[in-house]
Amino acid sequence: MSLATAYWEQFICRMDDGRITLPELAGSFHFGGQEEATSIAKLVVSGIKIATGSLLWVYEEENRSIPLIGEYNIITDSEDRPVCIIQTTALSVIPFDEVEDQFAFDCGEGDRTLESWRHMYLEYIQSECTRIGRTFTPEIPMVCEYFKVVYKEPPAWSNRSE
Repeated sequence: MSLATAYWEQFICRMDDGRITLPELAGSFHFGGQEEATSIAKLVVSGIKIATGSLLWVYEEENRSIPLIGEYNIITDSEDRPVCIIQTTALSVIPFDEVEDQFAFDCGEGDRTLESWRHMYLEYIQSECTRIGRTFTPEIPMVCEYFKVVYKEPPAWSNRSE
């Protein structure tokens, strides 16, 4: 059993009171590159990071659906260990050059300004465009997603004494 599956089962066991319909897991992933995943996960758990952006073209290239409002995902750290579970609460697709200050602030990284967000995301977008064989334009479609942390208990196996 993968760590993500074990963490999801831990979450479900905590939720299962017999009165609610249990949710399904959409997937697990980390924010940013592998090296910064742990630091970004800490921003999520603390409630500083409540939004994220991704490139619509990547979803299209990989034949994947964009996130759905209400879906659950496990966020992992740099070592692919589960850190928390989030639920998507809002979603919009807008051009990169129309992203607003509030969204940049809610992404929670850097100094939380639009200028800082554009600088950080431009690097990410350009690398993704290169990977999928597309060319960056300021109007590139961004999937702007809001989420909330619904579970952030440590994995049960991390509490065991060795």
